[in-house]
Amino acid sequence: MEDQEMQLKVKRVTDKFTESMYVLANEPSIALYRLQEHVRRSLPELVQHKTDMQSWEEQSQGAIYTVEYACSAVKSMTNSSLYFKNIDGLLRQAISLKEQMSSLQGRRKRALDPGMLKDGGEKHSSGI
Repeated sequence: MEDQEMQLKVKRVTDKFTESMYVLANEPSIALYRLQEHVRRSLPELVQHKTDMQSWEEQSQGAIYTVEYACSAVKSMTNSSLYFKNIDGLLRQAISLKEQMSSLQGRRKRALDPGMLKDGGEKHSSGI
C-alpha cells in the first residue's frame, strides 16, 4: 500500500511539475501573442494620430511663418514713419504749388481776355 501511495504522490508531483513547466514554457509566447494582438488593434489608430499630428505641425509652421512675417512688416512700418512724414510734406508742397499755379492761370486768363467780361463772353466781335 505504501508503494501505491508513494507512486500516487510521485505521479501528482510529476503532473504538477509537468503542468508548471508547460505553463512556464508557454507563458512568454502567450504574452507575446497578447502583445501582438494589442499592437494589431491599436496600430492603425496610432498611425492616424501620427499623420494628424504631422498635418497640424505643417499648418502650425505655416501660421508661425505668417505671424513672423506680419510682425517684421509691422516693425518695418514703425521704422518708416520718417518716410511717411517726408511724403506728407511733399504732398502739402505739391498741393500748395498747384493752388498757386491755378491762381496764376486765372489771373493770366483775365489779363489776356478783357473783352470777355464786357461782351458777354464773346471773344470776337462780328462785323455784321
